[in-house]
Amino acid sequence: MALTLPSPAPHERADEILTPEALAFIEALHRRFNPTRTERLAARRVRREEVAKTGRLDFLPETADIRAGDWKVAEAPAALRDRRVEMTGPATPTKMAINALNSGAKVWLADMEDASTPTWHNVIDSVLNLKGAALGELSYTSPEGKEYRLRTDAPLATVVARPRGWHMEERNVLIDGEPAAAGLVDFGLVFFHTAKVRLANGEGPYFYLPKMESHLEARLWNDVFVFAQDYLGIEQGSVRATVLIETIPAAFEMDEILFELRDHASGLNAGRWDYLFSIIKYFRDAGKQFVLPDRATVAMTAPFMRAYTELLVKTCHARGAFAMGGMAAVIPNRREPDVTAAAFAKVKADKTREANDGFDGSWVAHPDLVPVCQEVFDAVLGTNPNQLGKQRPEVTVTAEDLLDVASADGTVTEAGLHLNLYVAVAYTAVWLSGNGAVAIHNLMEDAATAEISRSQVWQQIRNQVVLEDTGNTVTRELVTAALALETEKLRGEVGDEMFARYYKPASELIAEITLSEDYTDFLTTPAYELVG
Repeated sequence: MALTLPSPAPHERADEILTPEALAFIEALHRRFNPTRTERLAARRVRREEVAKTGRLDFLPETADIRAGDWKVAEAPAALRDRRVEMTGPATPTKMAINALNSGAKVWLADMEDASTPTWHNVIDSVLNLKGAALGELSYTSPEGKEYRLRTDAPLATVVARPRGWHMEERNVLIDGEPAAAGLVDFGLVFFHTAKVRLANGEGPYFYLPKMESHLEARLWNDVFVFAQDYLGIEQGSVRATVLIETIPAAFEMDEILFELRDHASGLNAGRWDYLFSIIKYFRDAGKQFVLPDRATVAMTAPFMRAYTELLVKTCHARGAFAMGGMAAVIPNRREPDVTAAAFAKVKADKTREANDGFDGSWVAHPDLVPVCQEVFDAVLGTNPNQLGKQRPEVTVTAEDLLDVASADGTVTEAGLHLNLYVAVAYTAVWLSGNGAVAIHNLMEDAATAEISRSQVWQQIRNQVVLEDTGNTVTRELVTAALALETEKLRGEVGDEMFARYYKPASELIAEITLSEDYTDFLTTPAYELVG
């Protein structure tokens, strides 16, 4: 058997993307690299089981020479030397893509992962938008007649696309009857349709790499890049990748990850929300010392989070790589000036901390926050495009520092439990409707924050946590009652039709994965099965 598409593509322009040549490239990628991908995923499970027994992670003794070595990643291309503000958001719909490109940010993280529901329509539309952006032909006219065009009065944001992680599969592309690796589908289609055009424009095929847990997974991506560049006849080193350090095992392998990707590495990003999710997931059954307080109270100033971000800056700059700050989830509301003022103040404080720590730039989730972030980094950078020269030799981070979850201030409350369940259901429902980035209570929620929410609930049940504000113990019965209340609240907010179509199945899914004896590694895996 060969590559097959099991159902008609639900997009009128699908033939522009799903060409025989592009599909042949996807098939070549999958056949060459999927066996190693499955091996790496199996290795994740083995390592997690070891941690469950010991409650410990540490720096790898077998890679000590890499950490002690004198080496650097390849010098950054001109288009990636100034990354002081990065706008994040899904690569679909077209209106949002144009707004991100026009936002004034230096970089647009064009997301096909946590901020996007991977319906087949969305995947194809994302690639069409990225192809159109590369060609300078992207446009959109709304049903009301409003036109959206790429600006010509100022530079557009440089595109850095984020494919799905190694764990995801794409059921709409079958190879020998089995789903293709989603990350290879996303990368392959974007690379095939945009790489040569981007290079001709003085840029290149640039990517963010999510959810990795080891340097061996980074090695796999590097092998993919080498193969892909040869396949299209593109000069080696044209691809540049920034890796999200958003899992706790990856935090112990920052040097090694950069080393494996050194000819293609651009930097590392402090993916804070997925990082917290990963800590919960990895140490979910390692005892109460790994139970985090309410999600809203876990600040980047917590000692274990400071250890993570300072180690990232030190590691990146020692290797000539960029250190990128994380997402401030608060967003403005143009109809509520007080909300907007509070959002601006919180983002400014967050970005000021990052800039002073030595980060080279940071993420925002809304175009109105671009000038807020830029002002902060402009003040620190001056005439410099980045802070690569700011070394952090005084920083020393131990395994104990990274794992000191108990250092986080705050408590676990019943109010926090209810909020977790509300967010988990509300986000999952909107995700099922095809939208992966959702504003909830003036916070931009994506899959990572929903993952934290539902994982905290599972962990609290497992550890029979006593809630600070009520004295109640978290049990399946308590969670079931709380979930029913929050689900009814959402029914009143969205109406019966939306509730029946999306919120009821979302609530049932959250009940299933929070109340189960077994932990579900990724919320989006079972949710994907519910997407039409």
